[in-house]
Amino acid sequence: MSLNQLTIKEASEKLAKGEISSVELTAACLARIKDVDEKVKACLTVCEAEAMEMAKAADERRANGRKGELLGIPMLLKDNIMTAGIRTTAASKILDDYVAPYDATVIKRLKEAGAIILAKTNLDEFAHGASTDNSAYGASRNPWDLERVPGGSSGGSAAGVASDMSIFALGTDTGGSTRYPAAFSGIVGLKPTYGRASRFGLIAMTSSTDVPGVLGKTVEDAAIVLNKIAGVDEYDATTVPAEVPDCTKNLNKPIKGMTIGLPDEYFIEGIHEGVVKAVDAAIETLKKFGVKFKKVSLPHTKYAIPVYYIITPSEVSSNLARFDGIRYGFSEQKGAKNLFEIYSKSRGKGFGPEAKRRIMLGTYALSAGYYDAYYLQAQKVRTKIREEMYAALEGVDCLLTPTAPHPAFKVGKQVDDPLKMYLEDIFMAGPSLAGLPAVSVPCGFALPDDGKTSMPVGLQLIGKRLDEATILRIGHQYEQATEWHKMKAEI
Repeated sequence: MSLNQLTIKEASEKLAKGEISSVELTAACLARIKDVDEKVKACLTVCEAEAMEMAKAADERRANGRKGELLGIPMLLKDNIMTAGIRTTAASKILDDYVAPYDATVIKRLKEAGAIILAKTNLDEFAHGASTDNSAYGASRNPWDLERVPGGSSGGSAAGVASDMSIFALGTDTGGSTRYPAAFSGIVGLKPTYGRASRFGLIAMTSSTDVPGVLGKTVEDAAIVLNKIAGVDEYDATTVPAEVPDCTKNLNKPIKGMTIGLPDEYFIEGIHEGVVKAVDAAIETLKKFGVKFKKVSLPHTKYAIPVYYIITPSEVSSNLARFDGIRYGFSEQKGAKNLFEIYSKSRGKGFGPEAKRRIMLGTYALSAGYYDAYYLQAQKVRTKIREEMYAALEGVDCLLTPTAPHPAFKVGKQVDDPLKMYLEDIFMAGPSLAGLPAVSVPCGFALPDDGKTSMPVGLQLIGKRLDEATILRIGHQYEQATEWHKMKAEI
């Protein structure tokens, strides 16, 4: 096995024993990026010099007696997460040359743990999408089939991990942007509880649902990273001042007797046959562990997508107002007669079609005469969705659903149909609106209706608020009984 194919757990053990160095591990990942990223297009900015310096420093720290599971472990970072001294574009031309003056809190914590920054990864512009088709720098490709998308918006991070360019990656998740690409790419994607990890330094999309997410090769790896990035942050008032448990502690504790809820509304007609078979097989596997299953109902979940796509554009229109062509980022002042024209020209050239679409939708929903009818009503329904999910979880340990209703689609197939693209979040928007933790775990493969190559399928586990430990424990036990997470894309 090549060094770049190792998991965090495997690499950490080899580093601790002195069998490998961080320099060797980092060099192997950088070599893999050079070999395959021209095809996958996962990375926007490769930090080769910085990565090797960080690796040398990690080796020195270890030689001086420092320990840690992430000490010397290479990672990829979604390019909407601030990194001091390294370009952060959010995959938008309006931030093409922007270099952040500070690290996001999650990056600061990972650096302190000794993790190595390899590269910043591609995404849908400002995280607006489910495919990376909306990136200003071109779409990323799924390593299982280069004609297909890796999912989005954290598509570059997912494709990078799935093609072994890195040991793990960070993404963000607003309505599925970590879980969705994880499912499409055959890896693990974790969305923590809203407030579990700091949003400080994430380029804001939808402030009431944005969270940093983890993309890894195993559930255990995701738990290791969550342990490091979680916790209250003085720079983010939405972080929860609650004790952060060690999510790796009980991963191997038996799950016999646990009860998992199956929401009727998530097992509906229209789901791809291969996805249904894979999820049904996963349920049978969990039954062998002594897990019980119980049907539950979430009747308002059918409104999750319309609610999400009123609230999200509304918050997007507010958050993107800061990109005015004056303070930072791209500025078009040529021919402008006044300040308004600078705004108009800068945003007109700097923002892509999807960003403009969401700004217009959000501005409309928040405007006088429509605020009560759209935004306020959406928030009321959001409260109902949240209440229903909380109530359903009172009688079970977690909920189980497909992550996505079908395997990965082809690059560009849905780029001209925004409504169809919005519907991709159908199984993931509910937990996001409720602020609940969720994880996607590989559970099989399915042959797309328009393809010849079977593509990965993901299983979603939705947990109680601040109870990432339970869904990670169940996901880990399932993972240990299957081989799906060990399968590699041939690229």
